[in-house]
Amino acid sequence: MEWFTEPGYWLTRLVFQRTLAAVYLVAFVAAARQFRALIGERGMLPVPEYVARVPLRRAPSLFQLRYSDRLFALCAWTGALCAAALLAGVDHLVPLWAGMALWLVPWALYLSIVNVGQTWYGFGWESLLLEVGFLAVFLGNDEVAPPVLVLWLLRWVLFRVEFGAGLIKMRGDACWRRLTCLYFHHETQPMPGPLSWFFHRLPKPVHRVEVAANHVTQLLVPFLLFTPQPVATGAACLMIATQLWLVLSGNFSWLNWLTIALALSAVDFARLGITAGGAPAGAGQAPGWYVGAVCAVTGLVAALSYRPARNLLSRRQIMNYSFDPLHLVNAYGAFGTVGRVRQEVVIEGTAEPVPLPDGAGWREYGFRGKPGDVRRMPRQFAPYHLRLDWMLWFAALSPSYARAWFGPLVERLLQNDRDTLRLLRHNPFPDAPPTYVRARLYRYRFTTWRELRATGAWWQRTFVREYWPPTRLDAAPDDRLRGRTHP
Repeated sequence: MEWFTEPGYWLTRLVFQRTLAAVYLVAFVAAARQFRALIGERGMLPVPEYVARVPLRRAPSLFQLRYSDRLFALCAWTGALCAAALLAGVDHLVPLWAGMALWLVPWALYLSIVNVGQTWYGFGWESLLLEVGFLAVFLGNDEVAPPVLVLWLLRWVLFRVEFGAGLIKMRGDACWRRLTCLYFHHETQPMPGPLSWFFHRLPKPVHRVEVAANHVTQLLVPFLLFTPQPVATGAACLMIATQLWLVLSGNFSWLNWLTIALALSAVDFARLGITAGGAPAGAGQAPGWYVGAVCAVTGLVAALSYRPARNLLSRRQIMNYSFDPLHLVNAYGAFGTVGRVRQEVVIEGTAEPVPLPDGAGWREYGFRGKPGDVRRMPRQFAPYHLRLDWMLWFAALSPSYARAWFGPLVERLLQNDRDTLRLLRHNPFPDAPPTYVRARLYRYRFTTWRELRATGAWWQRTFVREYWPPTRLDAAPDDRLRGRTHP
């Protein structure tokens, strides 16, 4: 079946699989290290409460059958172990069916996590990892050459990621059409990185060139993925270069690296002068059952692609949405709207029995990624995903984003909850919990060159308003947080 496989893409498959395995590894480690405070049995949004009201057909997950923190940790670390094995190439040392099964395990485990993760797992890159991870199951190992159909399905995913992001920008904020969005974006993006300050301070004409180049890469170049080589390789390389630019300018979890992996699946390394010695020893013709499985999956993806494709053409385009509970074919997009002003929720506590009228005695909690201390340079965390830090960025945009979990967060800070404090960089109350916790909203902006040299501060902040009033735990130990404030 010469039509079924692409013998020239052995190295392409290898590079793609290793990159995807590395992303899986990061995702599972992040889940294992953060879940207890977020969705654990005593978390802010507990899984048992969620599965009690959401049926299995709407959120397929192993945890619909049974949940415990120990079981979740077992699943997360098992997924990390499988990802490490895939990164080491174990899937190419076993029979074809076993290699496929090894790729299926992390997909099923991560699907189980995402489908009970609620708002903490509502990011587009979660669905993207599941969609790409599902296709990777059928990409094969050294027993067969890479199947053409799966390679084309991966390009179809990449097309929707890039073209969807481009369309949502052109249909959304007018600053994208005026080429001015990057006057603000590097400063107001969810989690700036160590170079974001410098990107923000680039001359405005450079920002306009950045936006124009982004439009070309997202609106025109994706169509070249479906052209013959070497044009498709050139298109993929342009996308990789753009994604690396985004890696340097901010922290977007593993979105950029997963997009790079997808672009690598379209690269013909032989045309770039990079070879891996041809077909591995023992490679043979694809067995009939494998051909049938790949054809069946291709038909399934084609059928499920109707709604995402229609969404691309719709004036009411939605982004980062899953049309099926297995996240097999999804809609993607990013930054249809760009903020002009950055606001941050700053959480503080006090050990005073009664808050002092002059505001003294309040000490600030430090977070790992979100801006807080104005003198602290933004850090690089991507591809690792700091979920609480990201959601606090949304909370600053509107309290409605935090309505379900901000009260429980305050409650756990008032208890010095160990799992919650592990998500923070600095706890100002290491010996005993605070008596009151409050949150205040500040406007943050990057300092100028002159201000940075004079003060050493990367940010300048201005108080806006109270976000959450001074709150203490209710005297009744069994009661939920009541938001009680001192008169």
